[in-house]
Amino acid sequence: MAIETLTFGCRLNAYESEVMKTEAEKAGLDDAIIVNTCAVTSEAVRQARQAIRKARRDNPKARIVVTGCAAQTEARSFGDMAEVDLVIGNADKLKADSYAPMAFGVPLNDKVQVNDIMSVTETAGHLIEGMDGRARAFVQVQNGCDHRCTFCIIPFGRGPSRSVPMGQIVDQINKLVANGYREVVLTGVDITSYGPDLPGTPTLGKLVQQILRHVPDLPRLRISSIDSIEADPALYEAITDPRLMPHLHLSLQSGDDMILKRMKRRHSRAEALEVVGKLRALRPDMVFGADIIAGFPTETDAMFENSLSFVTEADLTYLHVFPYSPRPGTPAARMPQVDRSLAKRRAARLRALGDVQFQKLATTRLGAVETVLVETDGLGRQEHFIPVSIPGHHQGELVSARIVGVTPDGLIGEALRSAA
Repeated sequence: MAIETLTFGCRLNAYESEVMKTEAEKAGLDDAIIVNTCAVTSEAVRQARQAIRKARRDNPKARIVVTGCAAQTEARSFGDMAEVDLVIGNADKLKADSYAPMAFGVPLNDKVQVNDIMSVTETAGHLIEGMDGRARAFVQVQNGCDHRCTFCIIPFGRGPSRSVPMGQIVDQINKLVANGYREVVLTGVDITSYGPDLPGTPTLGKLVQQILRHVPDLPRLRISSIDSIEADPALYEAITDPRLMPHLHLSLQSGDDMILKRMKRRHSRAEALEVVGKLRALRPDMVFGADIIAGFPTETDAMFENSLSFVTEADLTYLHVFPYSPRPGTPAARMPQVDRSLAKRRAARLRALGDVQFQKLATTRLGAVETVLVETDGLGRQEHFIPVSIPGHHQGELVSARIVGVTPDGLIGEALRSAA
């Protein structure tokens, strides 16, 4: 076998898995499985361990390398797994040299090769020419986080916030467009904190403007999750550009002010609503998703109802919901906990509301003519990120289609012509 990657977690991990595969191949490694882990919840860590055990059962002779955020924060526990051959920290996983000893059979003093992530000051700006099996490409513009939300261990997995220079990002996107990619997603750990560590202190909004100006052949640009309180004036200016997709995902976490304070978030409920309103005033068809934690420590029924009502008040569409699970080493793990079964029931209510909100949006598109980026044969997404079934078309095509049906999972499109 060649090199296989198993990716958990965020869009940034998806991007980095492609880089790791390229760097490991460059080092001469083969017959290996790289497991790129996520540490955002205890469940994510459990799933990674389960996947590692299955990978070993299915591939007894392969070498298994574990990396990513969970490998950074729980390095020794992964190193203690008999199935694992090597553990590499986040600071070194994008370097070919990290894979070279395994490729050439060089013995290591310790199979756990994890350094202090908090000492890292540079962001690797690797250029990848494409993403396996994807119609869109993810481009890392930032890594790390300087904030300390009480539930989150990611800053200790990713290190301090650091940004990729704008020129390097523009060059990378130009290369991706030249290779046929029609959509690029800007990703990072906290991308609205982009820029203060760079000369001239650019912002995310300035970066978006530069990409739109200097990559004129890019049809579609998306922004991944943003921290609404950090949205800068240039981002509001850029939001009106039709090539910037009208879909944003908010790092919200809760719709209740007391819970937001206990999470150590930097926005209030009213401030988050204000940002949504301001963006919709500039771009009326803008749709929003949000991360929401159900059952955070001390959350009462009334506090939870505030999260539910926020969804309808802000008219959110795509909800990324998960019941709170304590992460050892975080302040929230020491707070009075909500019963796990109650947290799961609350999460289920939020997801059900999210389904209703999604159907509401999908129904409004019936009869509309949409531009659809085909991701796999016969299935793509339109500008608001709604899945569209569009038989007879292939990955990478931009197709103009009339929406003729709505299903629980998305839309049915009837192709009119190729959009580009």
